Amino acid sequence: MASPFESLKSYADRRVALMLLLGFSCGLPFLLVGGTFTARLATADIDIKAIGLFAYLLLPYSFKFLWAPVVDAFDVPLLSRLLGRRRSWMVVAQAGAGLSLLIMSLTDPISSLPLLGLAAFLLAFSAATQDIVVDAWRIESAGLERQGSMLAAYQLGYRLGLISAGAGALFIAGSAGWQASYLTMAALMAIGLAASLLAPAPEQMRGDEENGPQRPRERFSFGRAVAAPLADLYRRQGPRLVAVLALVAFYRMPDFVSGVMANPFYIRMGYTLPEIAAVSKLYGIWIGILGAFVGGWSIARFGLYPTLLAGAVAGAASNLAFSWLAAGPPEVWRLALAISIDNFSGTFAGTALMAYMSGLTGIGFAATQYALLSSLYALPGKLVSGLSGFMVAAYGFSTFFALTAAIGLPVLVLAILFGRVGEDRPETEPAAADDLAPVRAG
Repeated sequence: MASPFESLKSYADRRVALMLLLGFSCGLPFLLVGGTFTARLATADIDIKAIGLFAYLLLPYSFKFLWAPVVDAFDVPLLSRLLGRRRSWMVVAQAGAGLSLLIMSLTDPISSLPLLGLAAFLLAFSAATQDIVVDAWRIESAGLERQGSMLAAYQLGYRLGLISAGAGALFIAGSAGWQASYLTMAALMAIGLAASLLAPAPEQMRGDEENGPQRPRERFSFGRAVAAPLADLYRRQGPRLVAVLALVAFYRMPDFVSGVMANPFYIRMGYTLPEIAAVSKLYGIWIGILGAFVGGWSIARFGLYPTLLAGAVAGAASNLAFSWLAAGPPEVWRLALAISIDNFSGTFAGTALMAYMSGLTGIGFAATQYALLSSLYALPGKLVSGLSGFMVAAYGFSTFFALTAAIGLPVLVLAILFGRVGEDRPETEPAAADDLAPVRAG
């Protein structure tokens, strides 16, 4: 075991500093096609139903596992010879994100809404691809002893990217307009591009290049790559796997369904863009970090099962704070209180769910199973969230947020009945790893 001083020395690694920059580049696009984008549409008086439908632009983040094998198996023509496979894909993805933001900055939502939506989709696709390849570069570029410090740097950079794309973009839009805001965000993508160019090639891939041609890769089969981990899950969980997957899929649904309406709600309530930026995008992010910290402490102190139950209650019931906010005047202290409750509860619940999903994975399948589970937990909420604008139009904001809170009732029942499954992860997987070994793409 390394001493405390030796552990701190890992943060002096150049790759850790690069992960900070790459984390920033990964965090920046998310809100620019999500919350900040819906705020832009709301200020242009786009119909609330249309704003809700634009939530589907985030689907590439949920389906990125579908084209991850392409990024893993194929080189970028010409560019890969100069930078290697991982860095060339990073450059392509970041250039695509920057170009998409440039198009969005020059497109008027009133006269060219379809073009703006297409550019936003290309941004989401490029950003999701960037996430895939940055994770691959991180894993291949450092040993296990460096992964903790690199992930810590990545999380910090990601949060800074969220602050820039949330509070920063809204502040700029409030003072100089949306075109200047999105142009600034496009320029900030150069930070990630610089990190990609400065990043060392992964040792494993550099060794492959130096050693000459390698044996042919095994032909990739998407069906086997998905079927084997699912078969392993069913072997260990049996028929209760259906209920366990339902718990994963619906645990965060109240937050996903209500989240897309948050910025339009603030604007319709009468809050200004600087007020929303300061309270929701700046102050709220740090409250969210606190919620994640408390969630981790709760798991260590009380165990996963009680924390999972508390998260199910808090994550859904926190939406009632917005129903309360909708019933009163647009005062900043009321906005701060509602956002404090929602952000703290949301990240607390998110920490509990990630720990639960980690406990479901088996030895030999952890990466694949966790990727599939993380896609599952986000997908249903994002699909339903596209209808949120119709719900608001039919019932109003106050009733809408109360209905999203009610989704938490069946989730709590599932958590009570099946929440302990995440504590049952086996220490070994005898024989099964050989029988169900996933296909590797090299």
